[in-house]
Amino acid sequence: MASNAAALDLSAPNSGHSSPFVQNPEPVLVTSLRDWSEFDTSERIARWDSLAQWACEPNPFYESWYLLPSLRALDPGGDVKILCFCADGQLAGIMPVRRSSRYYTYPLPNIANWVHPNCFLGTPLVALGCERAFWRAALAWADGHAGNSLFFHLSQMPLAGPLHEALEDVIGEQKRPGGIVMREERAMLASPLDSEDYFDTVCSKKRRKELRRQLNKLNELGETDFVWHWDDTDIASWTEDFLRIESSGWKGKSGSALACDPGTHALFTDAMHGAARDGKLVRLSLQHNGQPIAMLANFVDRPGSFGFKTAFNEAFSSFSPGVLLECEYLKTLDRKDITWCDSCAAPDHSVMSELWIARRSIGRISLGIGGLLRRGVFKAILGQEMDRQQKSHRQ
Repeated sequence: MASNAAALDLSAPNSGHSSPFVQNPEPVLVTSLRDWSEFDTSERIARWDSLAQWACEPNPFYESWYLLPSLRALDPGGDVKILCFCADGQLAGIMPVRRSSRYYTYPLPNIANWVHPNCFLGTPLVALGCERAFWRAALAWADGHAGNSLFFHLSQMPLAGPLHEALEDVIGEQKRPGGIVMREERAMLASPLDSEDYFDTVCSKKRRKELRRQLNKLNELGETDFVWHWDDTDIASWTEDFLRIESSGWKGKSGSALACDPGTHALFTDAMHGAARDGKLVRLSLQHNGQPIAMLANFVDRPGSFGFKTAFNEAFSSFSPGVLLECEYLKTLDRKDITWCDSCAAPDHSVMSELWIARRSIGRISLGIGGLLRRGVFKAILGQEMDRQQKSHRQ
């Protein structure tokens, strides 16, 4: 049933044109590690935004309007650094990295790209044409600055696309030990069908009838509308409504709602304003009698979009407002500027897995760094992890 997302064009919209940053086939890359606060200036943000425009693959979670608020809110101590690359004097790559004394539950020191619970993609921003040179420089930096780290770990990485292909090429040419230590398939929306035909294809006649009954019942109880926003109209009040609705349900009771923590509250608020300002936000609400009962905020990074946050008023649960909202979002299939949507959802997400039947492979990759002795230790660690992975797949 699920189509192969690897066949889709997941690259940035400008990937068919020459990048203004890279004039030479193999540009000279200068690698540096900087405190993220150094990038919090208008001049450097402008260079960062230019890089994002010409990146070979889009990743809104590493663009300035999202990553800087993430760092301000979640890394006040400055543990995260920005690994940056300049090609011919131009900013050509950015990846936040962090040293850790633990590898999940194990006491194994490592260097890793930085992701947090509200960052759903770990792809570095790399200028078109610099893919292989970037990985060579990144791995050379890790070799020379390994410290006590045993390996380089990359999480939330797409397992298809120009950056993954370049990484595989570089690992092969360097005969560097490494492997995919975790792989999962998450729901994706991508289809040549228009939204109506797609809906008829993925949902049974019985399911479509039930969803329409629920929407009709809502209409009987009061005026019901779907409201789209692709700009910054009413962004402040919309954000407040979202946080209020999310906090009113089970997430608020469990303490996991965005508004329950000052850091995630600030991150969400700043990200909504920044994304809307830069034209990177789509918002959709299901309104009942003029009040939102379900809300959705996704990031737009053409030619794709990326799922971010949804919330619904649990007093209306019997009408499945969240499902109705996601069914309405299928209308993005009718747009010419968005060709695919990454749900950024967990693989077992029941609603997204039902409605979005394409799949995108996302995984974690571990790579050996440093000298022969360190790489030998890493090979043993990698072998044990791969064995555990194979055993879990067999069970």
